[in-house]
Order: sequence, then C-alpha cells, then structure tokens
Amino acid sequence: MLKTALVLAQEAEDLNPVLPHLAEIILGLVAFLLLLFIIAKFVVPRFEKLYTERTEKIEGGIRKAEQAQAEAEAALQQYKAQLAEARAESARIRDDARAEAEQIKEELRAQAQEESARIVAQGQAQLEAQRAQIVAELRAELGRNAVELAGRIVGESLEDETRRRGTVDRFLAELDSVSAPAKN
Repeated sequence: MLKTALVLAQEAEDLNPVLPHLAEIILGLVAFLLLLFIIAKFVVPRFEKLYTERTEKIEGGIRKAEQAQAEAEAALQQYKAQLAEARAESARIRDDARAEAEQIKEELRAQAQEESARIVAQGQAQLEAQRAQIVAELRAELGRNAVELAGRIVGESLEDETRRRGTVDRFLAELDSVSAPAKN
C-alpha cells in the first residue's frame, strides 16, 4: 500500500495542473529568450528610431514655434513703432496745419485792417476834397455877396475884376484873422 500510495503521490505530482512539466518550462524559457532576442534586435531599434524621429520632430516644431513667436513679437514691435511714428507724424501735421491757419488768420486780419485803414483814409480824403470844394464855393459865393453889398454900401461899382478880387481877398483875410483866434 505504501507503494501504491507513493505511486499515487508521484502520479498526483505529475498530474498537478498548476505546476508545468520541466520540459515545458525549458521550452517556454527558450521561446521567451528567442522572443526577447528578436524584440531586442529588431523591434526596439525601430521603436528607438521612431522615438528619436518623433522627438526631433516635436523639438523642431517647438523651435519653429519659438522662432515664429519671436518673429511675430518683432513684427508687433515694428508695427507699434510704425504706429507711434504715424501718430507723431499726424500730430505734427495737425500742429503745422494749426500754425498755418493762425498765420493765414493773422494775414487776413492784417489785410482787413489795411483795407479798413485805406477805406477810412480814402473817405477822409474825399471829405477833405468835398470840404475844400464847399469852402471854395462858399468863398466864391461870399465874395460875390460881399462885392455886391460893398458896391451897394460904397456906392461905387466893383465890377472891375482886379478891384473886386482885391476887395474879396481883403475881406476873406479879415474873416480868417477874426476866425483864427476863435479856433485857437
């Protein structure tokens, strides 16, 4: 019975479904090592190559993005500088236009004052001419009246031109001398 028990135990050991046979373990180990060799020889280098390419591509993309960002920043700075320059130019043009408008305004004002002064001077000259004409007419009228009255008073005829002119001039000189102290 012992022998049968031992055989049964041995068979039970051989038939253990959890523990594989030694030949299976060796075959599995050889297959695993062969698979590991194939993976290490062919698959890993491809993965490394793809990984390196991918890394270079990503890093290249990052460099390109950084370069593009730097270029965009430079373009933005240039745009801001041009914008500031354009604003300064427009402010200068506005100031020049204002100054020119003030200058034109002053020139027009000066022209208007000159024209006004010319018109006033012309009016005064016309008034003086009219006054002189009126004074001459009044003197002539006054002279005729004086000669006529003097002729009536004196009783002689003052028709002689030289006599009449002398009498009128004397009379007007007397009038001027009488009116001159009154004016002062």
